[in-house]
Amino acid sequence: MMNLLLPFSMALTACTALAAGPIQLTVHGGESVQTRAIVTFTAPKEWQGEHTLSGRDGTVVSMLQVDAEGRAVMIVPQIGVGENIHFKEAPSSPPVAPYGLTVEKASDVLHFTHHQEGKKRPVFDYQMEAGPVPKGVSEVFKHGAHLHPVFTPNGKLVTGNHPADHRWHRGIWMAWTKTEFEGGHPDFWNQGKGPDGTLTAEVQFQSLVKSWGGPVQAGFISKHRFVDRPAGQEKAVLEETWEVTAYALTSGDSSAFILDLVSTQTCAGALPLKLPTYHYGGLGVRGHAQWDPVDQVTMLTSNGDDRKTGDSTKAKWVHMGGVVEGQPAGMAILIHPSNFRFPQPLRLNPKNPQLCIAPSQDGDWSIEPGTPYVSKYRFLITDGPAKARSIEAAWESYAQPLKVTLE
Repeated sequence: MMNLLLPFSMALTACTALAAGPIQLTVHGGESVQTRAIVTFTAPKEWQGEHTLSGRDGTVVSMLQVDAEGRAVMIVPQIGVGENIHFKEAPSSPPVAPYGLTVEKASDVLHFTHHQEGKKRPVFDYQMEAGPVPKGVSEVFKHGAHLHPVFTPNGKLVTGNHPADHRWHRGIWMAWTKTEFEGGHPDFWNQGKGPDGTLTAEVQFQSLVKSWGGPVQAGFISKHRFVDRPAGQEKAVLEETWEVTAYALTSGDSSAFILDLVSTQTCAGALPLKLPTYHYGGLGVRGHAQWDPVDQVTMLTSNGDDRKTGDSTKAKWVHMGGVVEGQPAGMAILIHPSNFRFPQPLRLNPKNPQLCIAPSQDGDWSIEPGTPYVSKYRFLITDGPAKARSIEAAWESYAQPLKVTLE
């Protein structure tokens, strides 16, 4: 197993030496109180590294993580309505052991782990190339380009993979079902649908651009390709970039892991991918195998709808959960307001623990050459049952990020 970016701490003196001056900034509160708010902004490249910041006379402490491009991120424990918190760099000593979030590459999988107080917890895996299938399952269902397994802070698994009823379901993935392209109808969602059981279309992993870890966030950027196989010949239809970032919110009353997924899809050639009206296709999520019995999974939408009443409705977030190893656990999918056809249509499967954010429910559309199709989702992964008020507050924080002024 090969470590990437571990350890990722650097001495504070080295960070300070790069900066043109002392780090000072102000975080501006919004229209509601926010707790454990993820704050991102562009910083001077000279700030690259990790810094401890203090604000409000030292009563608020936050870590600042800045990459080589100046992309900066911090988590503010709490900020009031319209409050301005002034932060400045504070002295600290680098840790002697891994802390925060790390990433390790093992063969064709990226493993993300959270470290705190000498303990480590798995967060999620990214399956790059097509992974192995269970014994007795056709090799046609081997797949990559997805997230699985995904865990809660208490180590409870919340995603499923290769379930008996839908062997092509794969944790968290992106794919289109009903399509039109060059006179054909490639189905990127269902695998093994050819007349002889062969693979007719798929989403392939292409390359890992980069991965990183840090005290505040870890993540990766990768490339995928949507491939059709007319007459057995591979044809590129879409090129896709995934950027996934992970956060561990472990302070306060309840812990949560957060995954931000940004998918950018562009046409591979001069022709569009047409997407006729259909009830699913888009972002897919399969829940834990223990939720497979129809009465063992619960779903809740931002409108207050459950699994039955929420199917084919539009919402800004949806939660799926159930009992795992005797304890409730689940995940909320927050839909960014910039997404196409927001609030987006939902497919809440009535027979298994699977849901889909399905923009094609609202009518025919297409992904056109020269116009990237961008989708943004935040996964809030927690132990315990769904709490609508907390999920709504998390969506507000996601939809209306706090602003920062550099001083």
